[in-house]
Amino acid sequence: MTTIADVAKAAGVSISTVSYVMSGKRTISPETRERVARAIEELEFRPHAGARSLASRATNVIGLQAPLRTGVDVHVVMQIVAGVVREARAHEYDILLLASDDASGLERAARSSLVDAFLVMDVESDDTRLATISSLAVPTVLIGLPAGADAVTCVDFDFEAAGALAVERFAARGHRRIALIGSPPEVVTRHTSYADRLARGFLHACAERGIEGSIHPTPSGADAARVVDDVLAEHPAVTGLFVHNEGALPHVAEHLRTRSPGQAPELIALCPPEVAHAVGGLSEVIDLPAEEIGAAAARVLGALLAGEASERVNLLEPRILPGTAG
Repeated sequence: MTTIADVAKAAGVSISTVSYVMSGKRTISPETRERVARAIEELEFRPHAGARSLASRATNVIGLQAPLRTGVDVHVVMQIVAGVVREARAHEYDILLLASDDASGLERAARSSLVDAFLVMDVESDDTRLATISSLAVPTVLIGLPAGADAVTCVDFDFEAAGALAVERFAARGHRRIALIGSPPEVVTRHTSYADRLARGFLHACAERGIEGSIHPTPSGADAARVVDDVLAEHPAVTGLFVHNEGALPHVAEHLRTRSPGQAPELIALCPPEVAHAVGGLSEVIDLPAEEIGAAAARVLGALLAGEASERVNLLEPRILPGTAG
């Protein structure tokens, strides 16, 4: 079945532009309108009645799908949501929170003409929602970067670059054996996009620099100390730990202080600054700008709603912040 995404690809425009051509609610250049019309005719695209109804009027509401699956850090999720809300309200949009974690919630909201567009969070590398998202007659932006998302606009932090940056910082100080204390096992098992990309960047940079690196899924909370003990027992040559797990980080730092005072591995963390400030003993911090991720996603979605062109993939670059006192 031909979708609005197929028409957009054939015409070389965004999905929102196709929607505006069909609805007539925004001014589109004659050349672009002709390309879209030709693609619609050649592909024999026939939008269903619900899509035509949605295209005919604006609600000034953005649907935000933010499922709180096990293992996610709610504090970081809420910071991203706060960024979305702040940016949306600045442009007079309200937010409808969708707690569902599958495509059916998106389809229901679209059929009911409840929203003008969607933002979708907690994206997996092989996300089952992609096929439905590509067929929706409203602009959609993912806060995440799945594999093969050629027809969907994505905004996120560049986790792959962050993994590589951590390795670079350890290498500059002479470390030859390091470990990533990573996301909870359930997040890794789901192949959540950010966890896969961070691991890929970390391991690739280790291989490039001739550094031995390993990755260890870690539960949030006090059980993280057990993972640290296991890592150091199995790999006694480890001299650097890179932590991306906000719930585990304070327990890892405290355990190292009491376990081997003066001889603990160097710690670099990827987390929001306020999380780092509450934890001592970090040599450096890679900033995870959670609120800005949400705001950036809302800005890109606003551009799509205005019929403006946008890059398919929009990633925020990582940056180094000073460490915290031990």
